[in-house]
Amino acid sequence: MGRGYMGRVLWVDLSSGDMTEEQIADTVYWDHLSGTGLAVHLLYSRIPAGADPLGPDNVLGFVSGLLTGTGSLFTGRWMVVGKSPLTGTWGDANCGGNLAPAIKQSGYDGIFFTGVSATPVYFFSDGNRSELRDAADLWGQDAVETEAELIRSVSGRRKPRVACIGPAGERLSLISGIVNDQGRLAARSGLGAVMGAKRLKAVVLAGARRAVPNDREAVKALSRRCNRHVQWQPKFLSGTMTAYMGALARWMPLQVETDGMLYKVMLRKWGTVAMNQMAIEMGDAPVKNWQGSNQDFGPEKSKLVDPDRITGRVKAKYFCHSCPLGCGGISAPIGPYPKPHKPEYESVIALGGLLLNEDPKSIYLMNERLNRAGMDTISAGGTVAFAIECFEKGVLTRSDTDGLELTWGNTNAIVALVDKMIRREGIGDLLADGAKQAAQRIRGGADRFAMHAGGQELGMHDGRFDPGYALHNVVEPTPGRHTIGSYMYYEMFGLWKVVPGLPDPDNVYLKGSKFTADAEKAEMGAACSCFVNVLNGAGGCLFGAFMGAERFPLFAWLNAATGWQRSPEDYMQIGARIQTLKQMFNLRHGIRPGRITMSDRALGRPPQTEGANEGRTVPIEMLKKGYWRQMGWDPETGVPTKETLQRLKIDVV
Repeated sequence: MGRGYMGRVLWVDLSSGDMTEEQIADTVYWDHLSGTGLAVHLLYSRIPAGADPLGPDNVLGFVSGLLTGTGSLFTGRWMVVGKSPLTGTWGDANCGGNLAPAIKQSGYDGIFFTGVSATPVYFFSDGNRSELRDAADLWGQDAVETEAELIRSVSGRRKPRVACIGPAGERLSLISGIVNDQGRLAARSGLGAVMGAKRLKAVVLAGARRAVPNDREAVKALSRRCNRHVQWQPKFLSGTMTAYMGALARWMPLQVETDGMLYKVMLRKWGTVAMNQMAIEMGDAPVKNWQGSNQDFGPEKSKLVDPDRITGRVKAKYFCHSCPLGCGGISAPIGPYPKPHKPEYESVIALGGLLLNEDPKSIYLMNERLNRAGMDTISAGGTVAFAIECFEKGVLTRSDTDGLELTWGNTNAIVALVDKMIRREGIGDLLADGAKQAAQRIRGGADRFAMHAGGQELGMHDGRFDPGYALHNVVEPTPGRHTIGSYMYYEMFGLWKVVPGLPDPDNVYLKGSKFTADAEKAEMGAACSCFVNVLNGAGGCLFGAFMGAERFPLFAWLNAATGWQRSPEDYMQIGARIQTLKQMFNLRHGIRPGRITMSDRALGRPPQTEGANEGRTVPIEMLKKGYWRQMGWDPETGVPTKETLQRLKIDVV
């Protein structure tokens, strides 16, 4: 009888071509699950302290979750891991698409690459044999072309699944990611550059092995119950009305606890673009490089990306593996691209409101070009916004920008600059490694305009609207992350309903109370980190988890798949272990937690004088100390205490 996981990983030495299978003890899964938990357990001691992220000592890993392939829903996420060249910290990136089950079908819970190949190669495995193959003819092709060519050329009984880099990764852009399923990106942490530095063009998997859960019928029963919540879909507002909902929320002095089923309804109707206008009006979406507000990009401008207009171009809904929701979409042709993926909320805001760009066609074009290049749309948009402000303030001139007039909303110049970044041409070469790196080279006070946390451009969620976003931007071992926690996330997760002792938020509360750094906020932040580590160890989707812990039975699925009889508290303890081990990874590589900071402007220093977030400042230092204390880390330094390491059974080296 199975336990859901495969029980082994593969190590591939790109320098020598040697491959070694490693059996993983059941106790490792018991303590760390799979996914990023298994990965950090393995890589903590195997990436040498101080290793160059773009050198042979770094390890690039592709991991699948413990629940992937077991019959559970929303568990088709795969993760790529390694030391981040963008931040110097633990790096991981999470992606949907179709690669996650293929990793396990090849017989492994993870495939890890060490060394550097002398020439471009791709890795192939069909579950019976694994080998490195020449990729010289693929080098230089974009990610969609590469995937299509590999699917055509690799013969076998099963259609292969492909993860690859585009030109951005090949050119070692520190904001490059790894692409699968014709444009779905594991975009953050700059791990596409690690793949490029290793001269690994692609990973191609065509195995047919099966993940066997302990109790398949119990897994199915839980999935049927979960799916009933997914399929519940009442009639909802028009896209235009979402802007007015956001405006109403802005004017109300009270905050209403967020039930994730509302967001699920919106996701199923529109996907993540449901939030395009609402987030701008509420103050959640940053505008004009975080210096603007809803007053700079109001409904008359943002209506061009209203949810109905975006989804009106969708020709087919897109579903990741094991997903019953289908928040993605394949859109109508745009320019030379026949089947572009619908741009997501993050991309629309980063390439739209953040730049005061009102041209929706340009957003589609840039989104597709960046996907094909394998460059993170969040970081690309954030870096372009940085460059525009540098130009506005006279830090960059036309002689620096190859003649581009980098002004707000200048669509032609914005598109041209993105293309230059992809090609690393002229000013684009300077910007292709992100805003922080560019600011260090430009100098002249340019760092004031680089909006990042620990070196990574900020996601399109404003901590001045929800301070929980700011907290997780700076306390996560991979900084600058918007997918871990916020106060709104905590409310949607509903963890207090299944985990005894966690805070139960008030149904209605004053907005100003969000900016109080009290013990309850610390508990909420730590709970988000621990829970999302469990989610990533299982291969789970954040959007499924947003439905709430009673409707998304993550802990029960894990017990059914493994045969364990563990409580929700036990799983949250695993999440704490994973989080603490990531923190210890950073410390081992010389990263002091207190030195991971976030741009003052994005914290409300000084506060804005108009708009949705007028007068707000995030008390980040107090929030950090409370979070560190709650995690069992020193509240002044962020270093895990000896007692915490002993309690979590973590051996340091």
